Amino acid sequence: MTRYDDTYARWKQDPVGWWQAAAQAIAWDQPPARAFDPAMGVYGRWFPGGRLNTCFNAVDRHVTAGRGKQAAIIWDSPMTGQVETITYAQLLDRVARLAGALAARGVAKGDRVVIYMPMVPEAAIAMLACARLGAVHSVVFGGFAAAELAARIADAKPRAIVTASCGLEPGRIVKYKPLIDAAIALSPHKPSSVLVLQRPQSPCELITGRDEDLLAAEATAAPHPCVSVEATDPLYILYTSGTTGAPKGILRDTGGHAVALHNSMSMVYGVGPGDVFWAASDVGWVVGHSYIVYAPLLAGCTTVLFEGKPVGTPDAGTFWRVCAQHGVKVLFTAPTAIRAIKKEDPEGLHLKRHDLSKLEALFLAGERCDPDTITWSQRLLGKPVVDHWWQTETGWTITGNFRGLGLFPTKPGSGGKPAPGYDVVVLDEANQEVPRGQIGSLAIRLPLPPSCLPTLFNADDRFRDAYLSAHPGYYSTADAGMIDAEGYVSVMCRTDDIINVAGHRLSTGAMEEVLASHPDVAECAVVGVRDTLKGQVPLGLVVLKSGVARADAEIATDLVTMVRNRIGPVAAFKEARVVARLPKTRSGKILRATLRKIADGDDYVVPPTIDDPLILEEVTGVLRAAMR
Repeated sequence: MTRYDDTYARWKQDPVGWWQAAAQAIAWDQPPARAFDPAMGVYGRWFPGGRLNTCFNAVDRHVTAGRGKQAAIIWDSPMTGQVETITYAQLLDRVARLAGALAARGVAKGDRVVIYMPMVPEAAIAMLACARLGAVHSVVFGGFAAAELAARIADAKPRAIVTASCGLEPGRIVKYKPLIDAAIALSPHKPSSVLVLQRPQSPCELITGRDEDLLAAEATAAPHPCVSVEATDPLYILYTSGTTGAPKGILRDTGGHAVALHNSMSMVYGVGPGDVFWAASDVGWVVGHSYIVYAPLLAGCTTVLFEGKPVGTPDAGTFWRVCAQHGVKVLFTAPTAIRAIKKEDPEGLHLKRHDLSKLEALFLAGERCDPDTITWSQRLLGKPVVDHWWQTETGWTITGNFRGLGLFPTKPGSGGKPAPGYDVVVLDEANQEVPRGQIGSLAIRLPLPPSCLPTLFNADDRFRDAYLSAHPGYYSTADAGMIDAEGYVSVMCRTDDIINVAGHRLSTGAMEEVLASHPDVAECAVVGVRDTLKGQVPLGLVVLKSGVARADAEIATDLVTMVRNRIGPVAAFKEARVVARLPKTRSGKILRATLRKIADGDDYVVPPTIDDPLILEEVTGVLRAAMR
């Protein structure tokens, strides 16, 4: 048996004992009485009776162990031309003082704090300061529209907000303070205090009696000690868009989060104390929470905090420059970032200019990664490239490959095998497991492992309805896919993106896999469009690589032929259109559901997470022309 097989078998034989052993790596103020109580909460709770502080585990204990001079955070900002290194000792001092500043303004254990920040060190410092106090932070992606921010303020009811005067995007400055002011005006709940990081690119005016300069408040505050909390107390709320329009507050508990994330750094990514780890994401997303801030610091790593883009700041070699300059051991990013780099630099000329000898692996997650992007990355890097699958709700890997357990062979197009902790199955509409190799709804047998959401913030019933009702006894991922004979899991698309063509259930992900393999295609999306004869038919949208000179119509003909040859006439794939860009969320996910509504002529709302609304306008014209 491989080390992975042995570890997974040991977990499955004794799940509670396995996690009890993993919990010994965490510093507890009071060890938990037992690892799991199935009678608590909606489906059970992890580590009841235990007491700890996440900030102590992520910062203080490394200083106490004599590693205060080690770099904790490297802030690399091509947007400002700055690079700053913060040691664990420096981080401890700043976090303790900001915690003191928040406490002086009335923030205490259990209070909520909204953090609305760009990718600057103060974002991570504010998160850790909240954890130090036992306060519950809710990070909202910087630049989010005022109405969406107001909805989160109204739901979380924060005592304080920590923000910045502005964020920086290529070619523009996004002023945050007017958005904060408008959101507070819209919200029925009014926070009593707003701490503002004044950035020199666009300082803002402060409202007397409510707003204060963050750095001044931090500098004059007394350091605050860590507050011990229950393992089952919440650490943070992270809002995700809900199907009803009201945002869902994903809740993360303290003890399970610390245990699972600390364990994942060695088991999944194969890194430990002193290693440089870079998750190229944003603190506004779950990847930023888990793998920019908490997991690397819990494990004693050096984490890279990057303010920039994969292309355009200044070029498609930025990621490779950061890896080389800072000695990154493992890079974790979204497939869309790699596709953007591939589009601009298909031959990897920028990559070849940098010494990547210290980089050992590339991990991809965020949306399904097409096999062509995997093979392109492997060919140029000559390193393992791991596609792994997880969700905001889980907080860490559901399936993947495991550097700490000895990598097994990868299969491009598959997200790997289940992590210890997850019993993944494929179910049909009758809640029965389907045979290996057949597509269905991906679900996880309850209970979920530590760090997965125990519920939604103040919404147990909504949690049950949204996640536990479709398949009783299971958590519904809302992803569709299959498990092959060797146990590899492939996530094909969201369950909403399974299309029914003349009675045949087909995966748009399988069609995208074909389109992405075309040598001229940089990225693509396939959506099912309403059809009076067949029910639905697929429509492909493709973005071409830079420098492609062939006619769009010629490429479209190629694509139709490829899908017909590889999937068959049953797919009824007859339409492919070239577009300049695809509309995406700020985390890089393509807005397929919105595209489908536009193509069907249905009413739709522009998602608040959209990166650039102008792209949606451009694509709308193409979709409507295609459907005439």
